[in-house]
Amino acid sequence: MRFSWTGLIVAPLLVPLVLSVVMSGLMGSGSPGLGFLFLLIPGCVVSYGTMVFLFLPALFLLSLWQELTGIKVCLLGLVLGAAVLVPLTLLAWKGSGPDSGPPVENFFVFFLRFTADPTTAFFPLAGLVTAGLYWWLATRRHGQAPIPK
Repeated sequence: MRFSWTGLIVAPLLVPLVLSVVMSGLMGSGSPGLGFLFLLIPGCVVSYGTMVFLFLPALFLLSLWQELTGIKVCLLGLVLGAAVLVPLTLLAWKGSGPDSGPPVENFFVFFLRFTADPTTAFFPLAGLVTAGLYWWLATRRHGQAPIPK
């Protein structure tokens, strides 16, 4: 599988775009455009950061070790999507104290409570969708199946 600029630009945009549209519609604020941007910008920062600094290097290392298939790429996206939850939870924990100060409770207690929320399932799912879309765009763009080793 070759590197795809189209995949790099489009794949990380899909999940934040869809979730921002849905959530800005559900918030019911007077300014849905502002709510959309308020959700889209941090979502894109996390999504593109994960794609560039975690997914692409991990995909490169995986390609050196094994033949890439759509299933392997999607599983990699699923695992990295779940892994991104840890630093984001650490950021939330740092500002969880009184008046957004230092935290009062232990990180592991906060982590268990934070990850018990059903919305944290979006992270592995978003990684899976992003990786699958990148795989589809990269293989479709070049019109070829992965090159066997």
